[in-house]
Amino acid sequence: MGTIKNFEDLEIWQLARELVNLIYNDFRNCKDYNLKDQVISAGLSIKNNIAEGFSRDSDKEFKQFLNISKGSCGEVKSMYYTAEDQNYVSPETAKGRRNRASVLLTKITNFMFYLKK
Repeated sequence: MGTIKNFEDLEIWQLARELVNLIYNDFRNCKDYNLKDQVISAGLSIKNNIAEGFSRDSDKEFKQFLNISKGSCGEVKSMYYTAEDQNYVSPETAKGRRNRASVLLTKITNFMFYLKK
């Protein structure tokens, strides 16, 4: 892998950006403002912690922020169960978003292992 100079070039950041956009679209008309705000915040946390960690001075610091991103992926997954249970999103949409969050979680974990090398 070549040297990456911008966080925008990281695949994990690009995938997080896509997920955030889907979250905003899914909850655009949701009147459950607590859930809506929390799931949007968790999605933004994934993306922003990748960017912030990339901008730090060491791989050790970067990994700490990636770990926070992983936790936020789990939070997004969990909240899509609530959104499905409350009929805010279809079961198909919820499953698709949970799958995207799982893929992102795996890719962040793999990237963390890469940084350990």
